[in-house]
Amino acid sequence: MRKAVKVALAFVGLLVGAGFASGQETIQYFLAYGYWGIVGSILAGIVIVVVGTTLFQLGSYYLADDHSAVFKSVSRPVVSTFMDLSTMFTLFAIGFVMIAGAGSNLEQQFGFPTWVGAVIMTIALVASGFLDVDKLTNVISVITPFLILAVIGALVVTILNMPDHMSSLNELAMQNDPASGVFGNWFLSALNYAALCVLVGVSMILVIAGSQMNPREAGLGGLLGGIIFSVLLVTLAFVIFANMDGVFGADFPLLMVFDNMHPAVGLVVSIIIYLMVYNTAVGMFYAMARRMSAKHPERFRPIYFTVVGIGFALSFIGFAELVNWVYPVIGYLGMVLIVVMVYAWIKDRTLIQQETKRRERLAALAEKALDPDAKELTDSQREEVEELVSESHVEETQLWQSVQEEVAADLDADPASEFSLEDTPALNPESDEYEGAPESPADAPIDWEAYDEMYHTGSFPAVTPEEAEHAKRGAGGSNAAS
Repeated sequence: MRKAVKVALAFVGLLVGAGFASGQETIQYFLAYGYWGIVGSILAGIVIVVVGTTLFQLGSYYLADDHSAVFKSVSRPVVSTFMDLSTMFTLFAIGFVMIAGAGSNLEQQFGFPTWVGAVIMTIALVASGFLDVDKLTNVISVITPFLILAVIGALVVTILNMPDHMSSLNELAMQNDPASGVFGNWFLSALNYAALCVLVGVSMILVIAGSQMNPREAGLGGLLGGIIFSVLLVTLAFVIFANMDGVFGADFPLLMVFDNMHPAVGLVVSIIIYLMVYNTAVGMFYAMARRMSAKHPERFRPIYFTVVGIGFALSFIGFAELVNWVYPVIGYLGMVLIVVMVYAWIKDRTLIQQETKRRERLAALAEKALDPDAKELTDSQREEVEELVSESHVEETQLWQSVQEEVAADLDADPASEFSLEDTPALNPESDEYEGAPESPADAPIDWEAYDEMYHTGSFPAVTPEEAEHAKRGAGGSNAAS
C-alpha cells in the first residue's frame, strides 16, 4: 500500500500544475456551463480515474523507460508515431502556456506587467539547464500538498459563508467564455479536459509506472491518484463557482479566491502557484529537449535553451487566450491516445493479470534468496525462477535482476530486516559499483553461479573486458546486461 500511495501522490503532482493550479481551466472547461459544469467535472474525474489506472498498469507491465516504448508495444507504427508526436507537441505547448501563466500570476498579485513574470520564469528555466533539475523539482513538488490544503481550506471557508444567490451565480458563471473547439457542449468539454490531463501526464506516468514491478500495485496507485485529483477538481469547481462574483474575469481565479479572503493568504498562495507553474514548465521543456537530443546528448542544452526561448516569445499571446485554444487541441489529441491505450489494456488484461501473479511469485523467491537468515534457493526453486522468467515478455535476466532490485529496496527500508543495500551494490542502481545484471551463458536464462557469489559477497564476480566480450559472443548478443 505504501508504494501505491507514493505512486498516487506522484500522479496528482503531475496533473495539478498544468490543469488545476490557476483555476482558469476550471472556468473555461466547466463553469462556463453553469450547474452542468459541476456535473462535467465529475464526469472528467471518472475518466481520469479509469484511464489513470489503465496507464499505470500498462507502464508497469512493459517496465517502460520512456513513453515511446509502450506506444510501440500497443499500436502500429503509424499510430505510435502519431502519439509520440502528440506527446512532444503537448510538452512544448504546456511549457509556453506556463510561462504565460507566470506573467499573469505576478500581474494579478502585484500589478507587474505580464512580461516581468514571464522574464523571471524564463531566466529560472534557462538557469535550470545548468542544474540537477530532478532534485530541484523534487523539492518544489513538496509544494503540491500545500496547494491541496489551501483548496480544502477554501472549501471550508466557502461552506461557512455560502452565498444565498446561487441562481445569479449560475447566470454569471455562464457569461464566461468556454474553451474553444468544444462546440459549447459541457459533455464534450469534460471529455476534452480529461484527455488533456492524460496527454499532459502520460509521458511521466508511464516512466513512473515502469519503475514499479507489480502492475496491480501500480494500477492501485493510479486509481488512488485519480480519485484524489478528481475530488480536488470537483472541490475546486465548487469553490470557484460559489465565489464567482468575486473572481469573474480574473486570469487566475483560484488566486483571486484567496486574495478576497485576505491579502496575506493571497500572497502565500501566489508564491505556491508560481513555484508549481515553474515545476510544470521545467518538466515539460526538459522532457522535450531530452527526447529531441536522445541520439545526440551533447546537443541537449542548445535544444533546451532554444525551445525555452521560443516558448517565451509565444507566451505573449496571453495566458487565458492560450488556455482557450491550445488546451482543446491537446485534449483532442489526448482522446486518440485514450482510445488506443484503453483498447490495449482491455485486449491484454488477461496477460497483465498473469504477469502480475508471475512477478509476485518471483518477488517471494527473491526475498528468500536475499534474506540473510534464510537458506539458499533449492534447485527446484531455481528451476521455477527460470520457468517464470522464460514465460514473461520481459528478457529473462533483466526481469530477475529488476525483481531482486525492488525486493532489495523493500528489505533495506524494513527495519525488521538485516538486509542492507550498502552491502549489496550489485542490486543498488544508485551505487557507483552497480553494473546491472551479469551476462548469462548461451544455454541458460540466468547465470546462477554469478548470483551465488552476489548472494554471499553482495557483488557480482569481476569480469574482464575480454571475458565479457567472449560471453556476449557466446550468447549471440541476445542477453545484454540491463
